[in-house]
Amino acid sequence: MKNSIQLMTAIVITILCTPISAQDVVLTGSQVPVTDTENGQIRGYIHNDITTFKGIPYAQAKRFEAAENPVKWEGVKSTTMYGPVAPLLNPTTAIQDESEFVFDHDWGFPNEDCLSLNVWTPEASTAKKRPVLFWIHGGGFTAGSSHELPSYDGENLAKKGDVVVVSINHRLNILGFLDLSAQGEKYQHSANNSILDMVKALEWVKNNIENFGGDPNNVTIFGQSGGGAKVTTLMSMPKAQGLFHKAINQSGSFRTAMLEKEDTQAIAAETLSILGLNATNIDSIQKIPFEVLAKAGEKALKIVGEKMKSERKPVIGFGLNWGPSRDGNDLPYQLNAKEALALSKDVPLMLGTAKNEFAPFANMRFVGASEETIMEHIKNTYKEKSDDYIKAVKKAYPNDTDPKDLLDVDTMFRPGAVIQANEKSALVGGADVYMYLFTWQSPVFDGKYKALHCMELPFVFDNIDLANQMTGGGKEAHVLADKMSNAWLNFAKTGNPNHMGLPEWPAYNDSNTATMHFNVTCEVKPQLDKELFNIVLGN
Repeated sequence: MKNSIQLMTAIVITILCTPISAQDVVLTGSQVPVTDTENGQIRGYIHNDITTFKGIPYAQAKRFEAAENPVKWEGVKSTTMYGPVAPLLNPTTAIQDESEFVFDHDWGFPNEDCLSLNVWTPEASTAKKRPVLFWIHGGGFTAGSSHELPSYDGENLAKKGDVVVVSINHRLNILGFLDLSAQGEKYQHSANNSILDMVKALEWVKNNIENFGGDPNNVTIFGQSGGGAKVTTLMSMPKAQGLFHKAINQSGSFRTAMLEKEDTQAIAAETLSILGLNATNIDSIQKIPFEVLAKAGEKALKIVGEKMKSERKPVIGFGLNWGPSRDGNDLPYQLNAKEALALSKDVPLMLGTAKNEFAPFANMRFVGASEETIMEHIKNTYKEKSDDYIKAVKKAYPNDTDPKDLLDVDTMFRPGAVIQANEKSALVGGADVYMYLFTWQSPVFDGKYKALHCMELPFVFDNIDLANQMTGGGKEAHVLADKMSNAWLNFAKTGNPNHMGLPEWPAYNDSNTATMHFNVTCEVKPQLDKELFNIVLGN
């Protein structure tokens, strides 16, 4: 009995004397200083020496109308929880076990009143001006949110780099892009309200971020997938000029053009016809339940898409869908027009893709297949070009040994990144371009997800532990995350991603196609997949 008491006493003393790190403590309420914004005072919480604010309103908007400044509030507004997310066209109601485990989605709470942002900062005061990283989520132009994936959490990046991280929610799908401009002044911006929401959020950063310890004159916009496409769109937008100073496009160069006004107005006209609306009762569209509106929009897209196909008109992206358009007002130029490129001529750009992107999903039926089966599939797909295809893949990735690796190389996203890098770097006197390729292979589920779409995100945000269901965790992943997050941080600070942990990373141009391959060992290589693109894309 005496020994037991002595043992218990020793355990209690050990617990009481063990230091508690700041990472384990959350400060809330009056322990957290109040921060001023243009619209009122707010209070977040402190964790790991980072002050976090979530769900800050940056604007408000009536359906299909341009966003305006939010109504000012009295007192101190609590900002400790993420705001509502834009409604999904097709809400998730069933679980796909493995893939949901890997991505670990947080679908959030949908509400059309979703114009809010989040801030992570080492110090919410005007004492210091830190670089600002402005994150734009993926999900195409139809889905996603600022907290959809655990990777998006900005705490670790803010602490590691002594920077301010901002992420946003904005209108999506039919709510952000239904072109009602033919219906009068009230809806003149409706074709691109989603992109204008982002401009509104950037204006909020310009006017408020100094109170959060950020520098409004050193803002880097970065996004992945649809978020990367939004980055490119903002680079082509006169109203966004001067609101950001560097740009990073991660797997978002697949959309190289926008729809034209005649197409988006045709989609809107078809939607209104399905809903039974016209110029006399158009304002009724603001009260129609979202589910009814969304279904009408989907039908309209299908009808107009078939018509465009029959007329042999190009359909942008992966089939006709909601997204930005050249409306002649807010977006007056096509993305690759010389006028658009000139707008961001002085903005340094870093861009790249993941080695496998969606290919592992597309080829899941070949997991465990024999080499004979895979070769037969290649032969059936590429016919007389089969041998050339295999040779081209092996040239691009000479260290791959699994026969299925021949199928899982992305040729959907990377070609657009190369085009964008070539166009941007060709501007005389323009800012530098840096190209990367994320080739690290995730070990989860026996390695079958490889360098999947979104796989680089935990590394960029230094969030391996938060996203260990995607990465598997472990020392190797943490080492690469340190290298990648430092590259993103250095680029945000200086426009150059180089640091001591990487080999020298030269700026990219079409004659010196220097590309940083992020893997266990990081290497700079020239473009090795030109022949592969020629075969697959028929160039």
